[in-house]
Amino acid sequence: MASEIRCFRPNTDVIMACHITGVFDVNRTTTLDNDKYELVRDWAESVAKQGLQGIIFHNNFSLETCEKFQNDFISFIKIDYNNQFNPNVYRYFVYHDFLQKHIQFFKNIFVTDITDVTLVTNPFIDHYFIENSTVIFCGDEPKTLHNDWMMDHSTHLRNNISDYADYESKFGSETLLNCGIIGSNAPIFFDFIKKLCAIHETANSANQTAFTGDMGAFNYLARTQFNSHLIHGAPVNTVFKLYENERQDCWFRHK
Repeated sequence: MASEIRCFRPNTDVIMACHITGVFDVNRTTTLDNDKYELVRDWAESVAKQGLQGIIFHNNFSLETCEKFQNDFISFIKIDYNNQFNPNVYRYFVYHDFLQKHIQFFKNIFVTDITDVTLVTNPFIDHYFIENSTVIFCGDEPKTLHNDWMMDHSTHLRNNISDYADYESKFGSETLLNCGIIGSNAPIFFDFIKKLCAIHETANSANQTAFTGDMGAFNYLARTQFNSHLIHGAPVNTVFKLYENERQDCWFRHK
């Protein structure tokens, strides 16, 4: 990871996202353009509008683009992409490595998708967030864990994690969690990310399937180790893929 790191004040609230391009995106079935700021503009402007610190980790924005669009709220940090992992998975290693060096600056953290998520309102000042200081907040979808896509998506993990099938059986009727939005206070968040990276290192590093494993590993970790400390859905996120553009009662809009 190489870039100048902004000097954050202690107890900073931050929202982070990764924008990795030049790699075929299996979910979109396309390769994102390398230096197209329009792909992240809505995310960046929504974070800045709330006066929050936002960090965009990227591998292909030009220096000119970064200098043009960085401001008092939005920082760009260049990373080197490791193609051992799909970008959807590698982002967690980016967050892990960054926080391992800089966790002391941060009070509360959210990480989100960047091309289809925008911030609606500041979660960190919401009493619901403040009163649930030991919780992992995350997105969700209007379906259960047991669905055809997730069953296919998790084949590699099922073959490499001994209790994965048992977890699927136990939590199959529970709401499907979405890793496009994850947040908590900094120590709890960092603990979660460390455990998530460990799962990917041991059970997902040799994944040659058409499915990335990011949703499977996230749901597995959240349900098996954090299930009693999970909050998902409103007010965290709007209904996934309903494009509720006028809705103002959730922290994040996810498509």
